[in-house]
Amino acid sequence: MNTHFGIDYGSKLAGTTAICYNIGQDLFIINSEKKKDSDKFIGEAIQELSPTAIYLDAPLSIPLAFYGKGENFHYRKCDRETSAMSPMFLGGLTARAMSLKKRHSEYIFHECYPSYFIREVIHAKEFYNKKETIPNEQIVGMIQDQMKFRIPVLESYHQLDAVICWVSGLRHVNGEHVTLGDEDEGVIIV
Repeated sequence: MNTHFGIDYGSKLAGTTAICYNIGQDLFIINSEKKKDSDKFIGEAIQELSPTAIYLDAPLSIPLAFYGKGENFHYRKCDRETSAMSPMFLGGLTARAMSLKKRHSEYIFHECYPSYFIREVIHAKEFYNKKETIPNEQIVGMIQDQMKFRIPVLESYHQLDAVICWVSGLRHVNGEHVTLGDEDEGVIIV
C-alpha cells in the first residue's frame, strides 16, 4: 500500500488515538481502543500498512534551549508561530511521540497542527468546537473541498484531527504545504 498516515495522537490508554489513511480515493480511519496501549496500536498499523510517511498531531522535539542553544525553554519557534501549546506543557505526550518516532526510525515522521490548518488554511475556526460530540458537517465539507478524496462519516473530533493531519500530509506531498518553525529545532507541516 502506498499511503501516508495522519494521526491524532491521544492519551496512551484513553482510546482517543485515530489513524487516517487512504486506499485509492477513499479515506479510512482506525481507532485505538480504551484501556489498550495506543503506541502499540500505532506500531501494529505501521507494520501492517507500511505508510510512506507519518503526519502526527504531537510535538516531535523540544526547545533548543535544552541543548544550550537559545533561552526559551518553553516554546519552539514553530509553537510561537502557530500559537501551539508548549511541548513542555504536554510533557508525557511529547516524550511518547519522540519515543514513537525513534522506535520506528525507518519511517519519516512530520509534526502537524490541525488547529492551525482550521484557522489559517480553511478559515473555519467558528465550526471547530471540540466540545461537540461529532464534528460539524460544514467543517468536514470545507476540508472535503480541499481534495478529491472521500471522507468517511466522522464519529469524533479525534477522527477529524486525524483527517486534517492526513490532508496536511497530502499538501506536503503535493508541495502545497506551509512549513513553520526552524529545521534545527522542529517544524510543523500544514
